[in-house]
Amino acid sequence: MYSPALFRAGAVLGVVAGVFMAVPAAVETVTGGTALTGLFLGLSPALAVPLLVALHLRQSRAAGGFGAAAYLVNLLGLGLFGAVAFSLNIVLFRLDGEVLAELLGGVVGAVVLGAAVVFALGSVLFGVSMVRARVHPRIAAWAYTVFPAALALAAPLPDTLVTSGVHVVAGASLVRLAVSLWSAGPFDGTADVGARSGGDTTALGSPAVPGAEL
Repeated sequence: MYSPALFRAGAVLGVVAGVFMAVPAAVETVTGGTALTGLFLGLSPALAVPLLVALHLRQSRAAGGFGAAAYLVNLLGLGLFGAVAFSLNIVLFRLDGEVLAELLGGVVGAVVLGAAVVFALGSVLFGVSMVRARVHPRIAAWAYTVFPAALALAAPLPDTLVTSGVHVVAGASLVRLAVSLWSAGPFDGTADVGARSGGDTTALGSPAVPGAEL
C-alpha cells in the first residue's frame, strides 16, 4: 500500500507543473520570450515527474504490462526532455541566435532531437495506456496522448500562437489529471485487495468506476 501523501504531493506538483507550462506560454503571446517565462517553462518538466509517478501507480493494476512499459519510456523521455527544456529556457536563453544554432549543430543537436523523440513516444504510449485503463479522466488522457508529443516536436520551431496554444493545452491536461488525483479518494490502482475490510472490491478496485469520469 502506497502512502496517500505521495499521491497528494504528485497532484499538487502536477498542478504547479501545468500552470508553469500554460501561463508563461500564454503570456509570451503578448510579451515574447523573457527570462521569467523561460524560468517557469524550464522548471515545469521536473515538477511533472511526481505527477507521472502517481498517475502510473494509481492505474498500474488496470494498465498491466503495457502500462508499465509506457510509463518507463515516458519517465525516461520526461527526464531527457526536461533537461533540454531547462537548458534552452534557463541556461542558454541569453545566447545569440547564431551562437545557439552553432551549439545545437552536430552531436548536440542529435542528442536534443533524440530526447524529443523519446519524450514524444513515451507521452503517446502512456497516454494510450491511460485511455485503455479507464482510470483517469478520459478527455485529459486523450489530451496527454496528443499535446505533450506535439510540444516536443514543435520545440525547434519559432514561437507562434500555435506553439503557445500547444503549451497551454498540454499544461491544462496536466492540471486536469492532477486535480483528478487529488479528488479521487482511495487509490484503487495500488490498493491491496486482500487488505480491504469485508472483501468488498467493487467500490475501490474496479477501474470502470473512475473511467466514467470526464
